[in-house]
Amino acid sequence: MRLLFLGDMVGRTGRQAVFDRLPGLISDFRLDFVIVNGENAAGGFGITEDILNSTIGAGADVMTTGNHVWDQREALIFADRHDQFLRPANYPAGTPGKGSGVYMARNGARVLVANIMGRVFMSPDLDDPFKAAEGILAACPLGEQADAIIFDFHAEATSEKQCFGHFVDGRASFVVGTHTHVPTADHQILNGGTAYLSDAGMCGDYDSSLGMEKEEPLNRFLSKVPRGRFEAASGPATICGVGVDISDRTGLAENIAPLRLGPRLKETVPEFWA
Repeated sequence: MRLLFLGDMVGRTGRQAVFDRLPGLISDFRLDFVIVNGENAAGGFGITEDILNSTIGAGADVMTTGNHVWDQREALIFADRHDQFLRPANYPAGTPGKGSGVYMARNGARVLVANIMGRVFMSPDLDDPFKAAEGILAACPLGEQADAIIFDFHAEATSEKQCFGHFVDGRASFVVGTHTHVPTADHQILNGGTAYLSDAGMCGDYDSSLGMEKEEPLNRFLSKVPRGRFEAASGPATICGVGVDISDRTGLAENIAPLRLGPRLKETVPEFWA
């Protein structure tokens, strides 16, 4: 199975870049499954139902989120209506929406996707992410109810992300970190066969501060006095994500490599997709 994960879409420029490029990527590389993190798609803060529908319409199979999932209050309403929309699974019981689901890939594989949020330096402080993941894996084991299992681990601390990867190693196909908006260079296959990347980066304008116009964040570092709101940067966007090939036989990873398309960062596509 050939899977593409795209990091946090930030603002109009980030989501438009995804809408423009994703259909061609699916066609050119014969992608079986696509996941997009969309928690910053609406002006940098949250997501609307229209944006969710447009992302699915562009070819995404699932949209994950994170700590900004409820920034647009309408998400509390539409979360229950959309099977392809995930919020962190370790929210307390009774929270709208769901944190995981099983989906059918284009090649017929059953793909379990789970969205988990870390707790180190994160707000709100959710339930134990490791216990949440254990429950998900127990209910739908790899090779039994699922042919592939992917975790979007939305967290700040790389130590927490790495430990989570080792925790599910051999029981999941792929663990990818989101939230920091900075792509890391540690893509690898862990000892048990799980593909891992600490952070996929963002789909947005990299002439910015994490996708935001850089003047106000810089002002706050220098003066400690807010002068305005954070606004999503509007320059040309770079798409950042990661490609993974997953064995149809074992459900474990065979290859992993970054995908980056656009200005500022060096362009690259997974060489095993050529």
